[in-house]
Amino acid sequence: MSGQDADRLTERDRRAMSRALALAARGLDSTHPNPRVGCIILQGERTVGEGWHEWAGEAHAEIAALRAAGAEAAGATAYVTLEPCSHHGRTPPCADALIEARVGRVVFAMHDPDPWVSGRGAERLRRAGIRVESGLMESEAAELNAGYVRRLTASRPWVRVKLALSLDGRTALASGASKWITGEDARRDVQRWRARSSALMTGIGTVLADDPRLDVRTQAARVRQPVRVVLDSGLRTPPGARLFGGAGEVWIFTASADATRRGALAARGARIEQVEQIERAEGASGAATFLDLRQVLERLAEAQINEVHVEAGATLAGELIRARLADELLLYVAPVLLGPQARPLVDLPALESLQGAPRFDMVEVQPVGADLRIRLRPG
Repeated sequence: MSGQDADRLTERDRRAMSRALALAARGLDSTHPNPRVGCIILQGERTVGEGWHEWAGEAHAEIAALRAAGAEAAGATAYVTLEPCSHHGRTPPCADALIEARVGRVVFAMHDPDPWVSGRGAERLRRAGIRVESGLMESEAAELNAGYVRRLTASRPWVRVKLALSLDGRTALASGASKWITGEDARRDVQRWRARSSALMTGIGTVLADDPRLDVRTQAARVRQPVRVVLDSGLRTPPGARLFGGAGEVWIFTASADATRRGALAARGARIEQVEQIERAEGASGAATFLDLRQVLERLAEAQINEVHVEAGATLAGELIRARLADELLLYVAPVLLGPQARPLVDLPALESLQGAPRFDMVEVQPVGADLRIRLRPG
């Protein structure tokens, strides 16, 4: 936002946009692959309409707010967390709806990075004689849609790696036993992070060791199950694995061309995606080949996957960090010590100096029951 625009915006504008952002967050679990968007319409100091994008394919935030406002939208100010769309997708353009409602002013937080929209929605409104201002609480709006922005600007999803660990940085006993390091509150909290994701990813080692369902467990009446993604170089996923139960797609990324194994997994409904293998850096487990993770993420972005939530072992977690593909670490720290023989958090190449150590910035530190949730991003 320019300094001139910032001077024009008032405390009322900021309060209204804050409310619009809170409305947008209500769609955190349900708008995939669309962005989370909220809208509030004011006549003077009075709210005459508000809404948010609740579900992909249904009314956008502006349409919901305009319906609530009715005739009172004429001459009003609409606050929207994302630039109003200007093209026909699953629904008609929101810019046109605002013009038809004869609103007098539109304030939006951030430009839409979608090339079909970016700048065009604002320009369409201006051509119709509507006063348009942008940039108010832009960083908050971008944070709400980090995955959507990442996909459209970098051609890959936002990658969040979840790990549960002890005070001494261990994830399981030497035997592999890890149920449960963290408490019930932390496990419930993980379900909320799963629910907001477009895909849940794990490696074949976790599938074979734990046989996870890899789904969202909730009592909500309407649930969107993320795509379940398994990285499985040799197609060792058992056709009877629990991840094939329930709703939601299963994608298996592999380097194997074994027709028999492919057929058995395809018969269970799996989508098999072949990608290349690369030589990974030497870590605690030695040198090895690994699926090309950039290729995996690019393939997921092509399928409009915005956020990938990773729950895996030290090998996959370490490779994502080493390749600089982990946008965020979601750590649940339990007040317990497991000792030096227990399994490490991540598998990384040996360091020659501390200067080469991956470093992170703290985004959030929050108690969750008896445990601590820490969110980190690469520094």
